[in-house]
Amino acid sequence: AARRGRAPRGQAREIVPMTLLRRRIAERLVMSKQVAALLTTFNEIDMSPVMALRAKHQASFTERYGIKLGFMSFFVKAVIDALKLVPEVNAEIRGTDIVYKNYYDIGVAVGGGRGLVVPVIRGADRLSFAEVELALADLSQRAKNNTLAVEELQGGTFTISNGGIYGSLLSTPIVNPPQTGILGMHAIKDRAVVVDGQVVARPMMYVALTYDHRLIDGREAVTFLKRIKDCIEEPTRILLEV
Repeated sequence: AARRGRAPRGQAREIVPMTLLRRRIAERLVMSKQVAALLTTFNEIDMSPVMALRAKHQASFTERYGIKLGFMSFFVKAVIDALKLVPEVNAEIRGTDIVYKNYYDIGVAVGGGRGLVVPVIRGADRLSFAEVELALADLSQRAKNNTLAVEELQGGTFTISNGGIYGSLLSTPIVNPPQTGILGMHAIKDRAVVVDGQVVARPMMYVALTYDHRLIDGREAVTFLKRIKDCIEEPTRILLEV
């Protein structure tokens, strides 16, 4: 966002020119709303299995790879699994054609020094959990330092946005064109759920999939989001690719 100085005493408003980055973001978001038929579907995920797995192996993971095991690598892997199941979400509309992409370049929205940017993890399906975490850390740091190259912000096939790090409980993210889908992650909150007939507290996260209804029908969108839920609630699925 544009930097603001202190307004003179008594001044009721302040006019600040939009930065080039902010103008570009605004143009793309408006284009998405004008061109695509956007719709959002929701689900909720019990995060306790991933949290337990992460806690169990955090120390050894950090010691071996020099970086902490976060939640985002699990979601990147779950998204790729879901994209393989529902390839329309990894496609784009080009004129009257549908372009299916058999590669997985995943954009991850991060807060940069000049605003929100979406650097892309290339070939994320070929990376290990540690390689995903290292790539995320590198891209996030360079986003804060404003040292990302333009090509690192282009060409993603799908985007993940985690508003939960800012406390967001629920949102409807906007698709980054020409992509046809975006996953919104949100804050983890303890909520009462029924498990085996008993009411228990579980760490739950709402997730949202905004998609282009021109290409993706509701059944496919729900199937995609349900697959992510299944992978996160049973993370061995990701590890065994089942």
